[in-house]
Amino acid sequence: MTIRNNQTISSMKPRFIVYGREECHLCQDMILALHTLQQQVSFDLQIVDIDSDTELIAQYGEKIPVLISADDHQEICHYFLNMTALDDYLAKFR
Repeated sequence: MTIRNNQTISSMKPRFIVYGREECHLCQDMILALHTLQQQVSFDLQIVDIDSDTELIAQYGEKIPVLISADDHQEICHYFLNMTALDDYLAKFR
């Protein structure tokens, strides 16, 4: 178990970032699914439009949406919400 600022990882609230584009139906689908999941599981979610940053465009391009852990920058999944991968990641916080 990792200790960060006197907290164990299991006592921290997971934080995620979705990198995507405003006019992307796959991005909207992932974001909607994550908002729905937030009704059952507590986590913070930040949405970042890659079109606002040339470095993000170069990094992610057409590989969107991408769900990333905000804490360790681990990619959870891309294109579609992979519930198995997300559940595996969230297991660290239980």
